Amino acid sequence: LVKNPILRVAPAIKDMVETVWDTGNEYFPQTSWQISNMNGGTCATNVVPGEVEILFNFRFCPELNGAGSTDANLRERVHAILDKHALDYDLDWEYSQPYITPRGNLVEAISRAIEHAYGVSPELSTTGGTSDGRFIADICQQVIEFGPLNKTIHKLNECVGVADIEPLKDTYKYTMKKLLVAKHG
Repeated sequence: LVKNPILRVAPAIKDMVETVWDTGNEYFPQTSWQISNMNGGTCATNVVPGEVEILFNFRFCPELNGAGSTDANLRERVHAILDKHALDYDLDWEYSQPYITPRGNLVEAISRAIEHAYGVSPELSTTGGTSDGRFIADICQQVIEFGPLNKTIHKLNECVGVADIEPLKDTYKYTMKKLLVAKHG
């Protein structure tokens, strides 16, 4: 008679992971569903949990919207999967619009700055994962992210090498200089 919510949600988790939300594009891999936290139980080995709480997010490709998907459509797709498995659930929803910045003066300025500070031609990439740029993309015409290597990002003992700070400073300074010169001639 035991209804373990962790076991009951497992098939829905599998479906969420295996769902093709979109097919990606030349800049982004396809959108994926990710669990960032899962909690259930009492830490006792002989007690079945009464509920499980799952915190999840989507790693977005802007193609999701190009494919006719919207916040409401995405929400409907998630509810359909959960309902298919007859789960008793509450869903709190926050939606962050995916974005992409086309080539323009900001991309060009930071590209030249990277060449200046590091002596390499940068590769434009969206492989860093979910971007905090989404929080300002609605109010900024151009958003890019550039920072230190992320070998330890979001891991235990996250750190940046001291030697990495100087070229970062130079890159930011050179980028601002290029943008201000371009704006004010």
